[in-house]
Amino acid sequence: MKERAREAKASASREESLQQLLTKIGEMQPSDRALAERFHAIVAKNAPELEATTWYGMPAYSKGGGIVCHFQPAEKFKTRYATIGFSDKAGLDDGGCWPVAYALKTMGAAEERRIAELVKKAVG
Repeated sequence: MKERAREAKASASREESLQQLLTKIGEMQPSDRALAERFHAIVAKNAPELEATTWYGMPAYSKGGGIVCHFQPAEKFKTRYATIGFSDKAGLDDGGCWPVAYALKTMGAAEERRIAELVKKAVG
């Protein structure tokens, strides 16, 4: 919560926000770092309109000031897998029920394609 309060007070430029995100990724354990780096590359390539930021100390991507998606490292909550999450700002709606979080243990070609599809759909 303290991290989120600092983030909310900060008025960083787009470049500063990107640097903060990259710093957070660099502080991760190697397994989480590798996944977060790939996730960042996928978002940057497939949704360049999203702004890199941090959210509760996690890498996140926003549009119009609202978080669209984020990467939650496994270590942060001592879980066995990292998570990619999407907020209500993401356009993933599919009927009356759809997933907004995805477990991620490895990042192969199939996972990269799926994440790219989700990110593109999220930004519409």
